[in-house]
Amino acid sequence: MESTNRPYVVCHMLMTLDGKIDGACMSAACAKAYGQLRTTFDCQATIYGTTTMAGTYSDGLAPAELPVSETVWSHEDYVAPSDVRNFIVSVDPQGILGWNDKYIEKRGRPKAHVIEVLTGQVSGEYLAYLRKVDVSYVFAGKDRLDCTLLLGKLKALFHIDRLMLAGGGQMNWSFAQEDLIDELSIILAPTADGNREAASLFEKPAFLPERLPAVFHLKAVEKLDNDGLWLRYTLGK
Repeated sequence: MESTNRPYVVCHMLMTLDGKIDGACMSAACAKAYGQLRTTFDCQATIYGTTTMAGTYSDGLAPAELPVSETVWSHEDYVAPSDVRNFIVSVDPQGILGWNDKYIEKRGRPKAHVIEVLTGQVSGEYLAYLRKVDVSYVFAGKDRLDCTLLLGKLKALFHIDRLMLAGGGQMNWSFAQEDLIDELSIILAPTADGNREAASLFEKPAFLPERLPAVFHLKAVEKLDNDGLWLRYTLGK
C-alpha cells in the first residue's frame, strides 16, 4: 500500500554477483535492461547521493569561495518555478555541488528540475548561489540527512508520489535504516571481479547507529537476456 504522507520509494539498482554497483565489470547488456526497466515504475523523481551527483549530474563542485550575497537567506525551503513535473533530487548535506541551470537533461530521459537536499551545515552564501540559478532546495536535518523528513517535504511541496532511489550504497542504506524502501529492484549482472574498492549495494555510513539487519521478502524473479536476472523484493518491517 502506498503511503499518503510520503512518496512510494523504489530502490532500483544494477548489481554484479559480488554485490557491487560500480566498477569495470558492470555488464553493458544488463545496463541497457536496467535503463529500460526503470520506466516501468512510473516514478516522478530520482534521488542520488552527493558522490553520484558530482560525478554524473551536477556541474562539478561549487566555487571554493562563493561571492558574498546582498541578501541573507534563512534556512527555509525554497520551491523554484518549474515547467516540468520530473525531478532529480540531489542529496548534498554540506552544500558543495555546482550548478549552472535548474534543469538536467540526459539523453533518453525526460527533462528534470533539480531539488537540492541540504542540512543545517549549509552557508547562507550557498543558498544565494542556488537562488541565482533558481535551483529548488529543502532542508532535511540539522547535521545529517533525515530521510523521513525529506520524503514528507517532497510529497507536500512538490507533490511527488513515487520516488526512485538509485544509490550510492550509503544513500540506499540511509533509507533502509529508516525502513523507507517499499520495493527493491535489482538487475543482477552475471559478472564479478572481487574489487574491494567498488561500492556495494548497501553501505552503512559511520555516523548512523547500528540496527538489526534489513530483511527483504522476494516478490518476483525474471530471467533476462545475457544471463541476467531481475529480482524484486519488499522490505520487511
